[in-house]
Amino acid sequence: MFQSVLTIGAILVVAVVVLSLILLKATSKESYTGYFPGIVIGLVGLVLLMLASVIGKVEIMGAGLGGWGIASLFAAAIGLIITALTDTFAHAKA
Repeated sequence: MFQSVLTIGAILVVAVVVLSLILLKATSKESYTGYFPGIVIGLVGLVLLMLASVIGKVEIMGAGLGGWGIASLFAAAIGLIITALTDTFAHAKA
């Protein structure tokens, strides 16, 4: 189960980072739209963790709802860090 959670988390990180970077390039400098994918994945992770405590054992692709929640929160944290660093360096005045 640990390996499947890490795999799911890694795939979600790549998806969040790619989507965030595309949104950062497509929107203006004053817009915060590039951060929305990370925020949405983080909220989904919290909901999945809450559902895991209420609902019994539910497995999806080798990981329970709690594992999916942890993977989503991991992806959101790493994705938001990468997005913030990229956004900061892109708009820095040298």
